[in-house]
Amino acid sequence: KIHQYFNKEAGKQHIFLLHGLGGAGKTQISLRFIEESVSFFTDIFLIDTSTVTTIETGFKNVATTKGVGDSAQEALQWLKSKPDAWLLLFDNADDPKVDLNKYFPHCNHGNILITSRNPGLCVYAGSHSAVSDMEEPDAVDLLLRSAAQDTTDHNKAIAADIVKVLCYLPLAIIQAGAFISKSGRLDGYLALYANNKVRLLSQKPAQSHDDYAWTVYTTWQISCDQLSLQAKTFLQLCSFLHYQGISEDIFRNAADYKFGPSSASKEELQMPLDVLSQFSDPSGIWDPLCFMDVTSELRAYSLITFHSEQNVFSIHPLVHDWAHNTVPNERYHPCMVAITGMSLAGLSDMDMKVVGPQMLPHIDFLVRGNLNIVPDFRHEYGKAYLFAGELEKAQQLLMATLEHRSNVLGDGHLATLEAMHWVAWIYSELGNLLEAEQLRVSLVNKRREVLGENHPNTLDTMGDLALILAKLGRFREAKELSIELIERQRNNQGENHLETLRAMSNLAYTYDAMGRLQESEALDLEVLKRRRSILGDNHPDTVLSMGNLAVTYTRLGRLREAELLGLAVLQTRKILFGDSHPATLLTMSNMAVIYNKVDRLQEAEDLGLVVLAKRGRVLGENHPDTLFTMGILATTYNKLARLQEAEALLAEALKNRQISWATIIQTPYAPWQILDSH
Repeated sequence: KIHQYFNKEAGKQHIFLLHGLGGAGKTQISLRFIEESVSFFTDIFLIDTSTVTTIETGFKNVATTKGVGDSAQEALQWLKSKPDAWLLLFDNADDPKVDLNKYFPHCNHGNILITSRNPGLCVYAGSHSAVSDMEEPDAVDLLLRSAAQDTTDHNKAIAADIVKVLCYLPLAIIQAGAFISKSGRLDGYLALYANNKVRLLSQKPAQSHDDYAWTVYTTWQISCDQLSLQAKTFLQLCSFLHYQGISEDIFRNAADYKFGPSSASKEELQMPLDVLSQFSDPSGIWDPLCFMDVTSELRAYSLITFHSEQNVFSIHPLVHDWAHNTVPNERYHPCMVAITGMSLAGLSDMDMKVVGPQMLPHIDFLVRGNLNIVPDFRHEYGKAYLFAGELEKAQQLLMATLEHRSNVLGDGHLATLEAMHWVAWIYSELGNLLEAEQLRVSLVNKRREVLGENHPNTLDTMGDLALILAKLGRFREAKELSIELIERQRNNQGENHLETLRAMSNLAYTYDAMGRLQESEALDLEVLKRRRSILGDNHPDTVLSMGNLAVTYTRLGRLREAELLGLAVLQTRKILFGDSHPATLLTMSNMAVIYNKVDRLQEAEDLGLVVLAKRGRVLGENHPDTLFTMGILATTYNKLARLQEAEALLAEALKNRQISWATIIQTPYAPWQILDSH
């Protein structure tokens, strides 16, 4: 790309910017370009643009060498007057405080190549390129050359593992190669690196095949030392999140945190509040310009990268490790745990369905297997895990929240009742329907007593209870409760309120289970239309309605329509939730039912085996959905005349005494299995 740019038409000045992270190999690429193009340029001048002093010195040397004086201005004047194909290499133009424009010879000739960590210098360039990580074959070759190792297949395989761990960053690879060259051990490097990462990336061996002055970690520390305290703090906090998908919304939502009866005190949250206040105006309103100032400062050193399409930031994995490993855990880790909890607390349940799965990588990185989260934010983290399909983690956190609130606030407190609501939900997701029903009945009674008959939270709980009753096969009770609830929701909250639509969806579910398929279809279509209008095509609740309608089409024998709609649901759920989320697995299970019905038995078997393995891992071997999957697969084997395999699957399912033979036999087409819930 550099060659193509500088070979363009004459009669104008050409400026090209190579930008990227420190250690990415910008200078090396530039020098290789010059080596390959030396005959193309009449003069080549290397200017160290690290500081104003080094720039002035570089231009003074140009003036002296050419005999035109001894000052930078005289050198610039000479370049302006010399209409030749000279090249200036402005190397390491990393300091955003240096006004580089002052040192451009402003004329219609000449060529300038800039290397910088600051992508903002694109404003001066006619073309630019971001220097990213190396391709694996090139990285392997660089490591083996730096390590003075033979390029055997065995060494290439080991080197491939090493460069992958080093994220294909040239400086890290060169540094590793120098160490391996000294020790003579290629195959032992990964084990050493796993236990001594900071030391290996901080220390430069005495003998090196590379003359770069800094190690990986010192390169980034130099950039970090130039940052304001705000920017440095922000980077350090972000090192406790996952390195991808960091959004402004995380911090903006946290800044709107409302203290409640179960919240930590302001004194306990003083550090998070202080951090967040830096991004707000004097009246406490979030100021996006303040946030932009901080992130722009980090972008100027390529310490973070902004992805405009997703409106999120990312940090190079090795930079992320460096920031994480050089931060005092005792202050910044709990601060980021609190900020994330505060951010989640401000989300409605409708928003949590979308944001919870998106936040899961950050939550997992913050928690790192230790679910002993401070009581104030267990509830929020538990809900996020629930919507992300991590049911065991959700159960642990939500039940701990209920126990804590019961002990501290009492059983009748509103915050305790809220915790009961989510524990009942997790019981339902885990297949413990009787426990879920008992808790729902208790919660309906308590909310009626505390909040009143028509309070939104009371009606919400009644809707949950109606769905549980339908799942338990108590269709008449479920139908009557759903009809009553729809009328109340319409009167209290309006025809198009999301809770009204949820009540209608629950009634459609019940009608389907009762075999009243035309009524179910009509309700499904109405709910889908309204949810699309209110929430958009890709909201989880809209996709839920699509899935329910696909099942109704299956039961009506409209299998082509069911397949097309089911495939659309499956694709969207994979994007929203991933391949192993319970909702995704449910859709795959429904598709296996369709393939069974149309005798596409190999596809049905393949899908059934995948779902069975994943449900066993995600939900547990004895979860009803896992056992139902065995029934679907057994039906496939039966149609394939593989009767012994079918019998073995049914026998395995029957080991769990909570399920009857008759239920398993009818499982593939049982409405309470192939319909969505919640």
